[in-house]
Amino acid sequence: MLTNVAVLAYDGVAPFELGVLCEAFGIDRSDQGLPTLDFAVCAVQPGRVPTSLGFGIDVEEDLTRAAEADLVAVPAMPRAGHAPLAILDALEAAHERGARILSVCSGAFTLGEAGLLDGLDCTTHWRYTDELQERFPEARVIPEVLYVDSGQVITSAGSAAGIDAALHLWREDYGAAIASQIARRMVVPPQRSGGQAQYIERAVPDCDVETLGPLLTWITGNLADELNVEALARKSHMSPRTFARRFRSETGVTPHAWVTSQRILAAEELLEQSDASVEWIAGEVGFGNAATLRHHFLRARGVSPQQYRRSFSAAAGA
Repeated sequence: MLTNVAVLAYDGVAPFELGVLCEAFGIDRSDQGLPTLDFAVCAVQPGRVPTSLGFGIDVEEDLTRAAEADLVAVPAMPRAGHAPLAILDALEAAHERGARILSVCSGAFTLGEAGLLDGLDCTTHWRYTDELQERFPEARVIPEVLYVDSGQVITSAGSAAGIDAALHLWREDYGAAIASQIARRMVVPPQRSGGQAQYIERAVPDCDVETLGPLLTWITGNLADELNVEALARKSHMSPRTFARRFRSETGVTPHAWVTSQRILAAEELLEQSDASVEWIAGEVGFGNAATLRHHFLRARGVSPQQYRRSFSAAAGA
């Protein structure tokens, strides 16, 4: 049961992610009849800890405080360099005695240094998932999710995804009603739809390949056309078998996968910048109908087109 939380801080700690943990676990909400946790921020030595934004925070507790916590949390920390050995030792000791470990954003790199991600599913901010996988090859990094609960170790994606992971822990230990009240107090949804796939920046389509570049450029301008292998092979003056083989060789994916990804990108742009119906957008980008668009969009982004529009539409923002 979640009763005692220690947050580890060292030089370069990110203040927002630290604040997320303080807000999620350190606020006294007893006036609402909600549980109050024993909470502390601790450092290698009590005193001033510099943050990533140039100002410092005063930390009163040292790492002995982490030895009694049932949840030890690590906010976003610098990815370059190495965490202090005392921090890594504290994480390993907490893990060995059965405490749960939570990271927010790039705090996952500290967990990786402590050897706590080996063999586990985990995540971090979408900008750093490739780096995390490269540095800790024994981990199984999942880029598109908001958080991963691997049992004893919980990792969250970028910044505000730490709130999602914290509410998940409240929900696991105290139930949905308590978690919902805490979410309401924080003015956030109790459980967000989808994952961070919907927030990942999408690269401009790469049409600069050996022989198919002109065709790829043409496809992006004609997404509403019939774009199956047979049609594209005819346009390229190849047999379907030869075309499919060359396409995969030059792009790394099948023609169907490439076309589908471009249709989703085009749909995203229309959802963001227009108030056109989902049915119309589906026809405009070549999915034919709203049901097909919803199927592919949900599979690729983790949310429906309507949910995506609510989050990112310029009209909705206005």
